[in-house]
Amino acid sequence: MQKKIDDLLKKNHLSITGGRRKILELFLQHDGALSHSDIEKRAGEKFDRVTVYRTLQTFIEKGLIHSIPTPDNALRYALCKEDCSGGHHHDDHVHFICTSCGATVCLEEVTIPAIKLPGGYVTEQLEMLISGVCRSCNR
Repeated sequence: MQKKIDDLLKKNHLSITGGRRKILELFLQHDGALSHSDIEKRAGEKFDRVTVYRTLQTFIEKGLIHSIPTPDNALRYALCKEDCSGGHHHDDHVHFICTSCGATVCLEEVTIPAIKLPGGYVTEQLEMLISGVCRSCNR
């Protein structure tokens, strides 16, 4: 796993630091999205709030992760697909938040339909958030 993490950091022209390694490892080990506080708790006492915030912002800028707004105006973060790059997120999938367990997942297989805007309008970001009960809670 360390080689994969180091390769991802190198590919995105980022220096390899303990904080970046640990935070990227958390994303690779977790299926759904993580909140800032989830990352802080799981990263351990070694990484303060500012380090986590700066690392997340850097990962967003480089196209490693994307942010997902939640109904309570918080943010969660998830790994990007392979074709994302710095400043060019291809985040055309639906995000799902479970109202029972709180899990947030990217539904890669469900794409947001194309939306034709009136003349003069240019889309910069398109987000679709669905809330409901996830598979696990629905059993």
